[in-house]
Amino acid sequence: MKVGMEKFDEDITTLMERIYADEDLRVKYELGRVAKRLIGLYRRNLVKINHSVMELLCAKHLILRDYSVDVEHQLDETLVCDLFGVRGEGRLVVEIETGYTSPEHALDPNTYNRARVASKIARYSAFSDKFGLGTPLTNTLNIPPIFQKPPRYRKTDEIMEVKALCDKYYRRPPVSLDEIKNARLHAIYIIDVDKALVKEIDPEAYIDAVSKIPFIKDSE
Repeated sequence: MKVGMEKFDEDITTLMERIYADEDLRVKYELGRVAKRLIGLYRRNLVKINHSVMELLCAKHLILRDYSVDVEHQLDETLVCDLFGVRGEGRLVVEIETGYTSPEHALDPNTYNRARVASKIARYSAFSDKFGLGTPLTNTLNIPPIFQKPPRYRKTDEIMEVKALCDKYYRRPPVSLDEIKNARLHAIYIIDVDKALVKEIDPEAYIDAVSKIPFIKDSE
């Protein structure tokens, strides 16, 4: 459900007050710039409040690490990423995954979300030197194990399995074999909205922890 403009402004202002006060002028300026852009995008009905809150928190995490950050950044004619960071000559792309599943996938939410995660890793990492997925504490990312392996160690049958998964939901345009083969996942950003905190962890550690959840392990 879309909240009104006044409520959006109020929520962004409240969050800014929580994460803004103790920072230096550079961080304050960069955060203000990101918040202003999100407000402008909301007026054009291009973002939602829950997603914007997580983008703003991730933006602060990156700004504190000396990245210059843009949100809802155009990568090519069709692809827009949630966060795009530049530090020196390095480019960082972060996609936020809230775990939302549309009604069309009420009967296959786990498979759909697994495909969505796989497609994002495959598509977006090609535009960056470092690619990460951000997710709230309330969501569990179901990441295909192939993305733990360096590209040179990925087997054809593994690549084809992920290709078939993505093709089930994404065909315009389809995810290519080369995108799957060469994709890299470098970081997971765990977002605690209530505490306004973000923690960056290694994907292997995250995947290993998730694999130990019995119902996740049994469902694969």
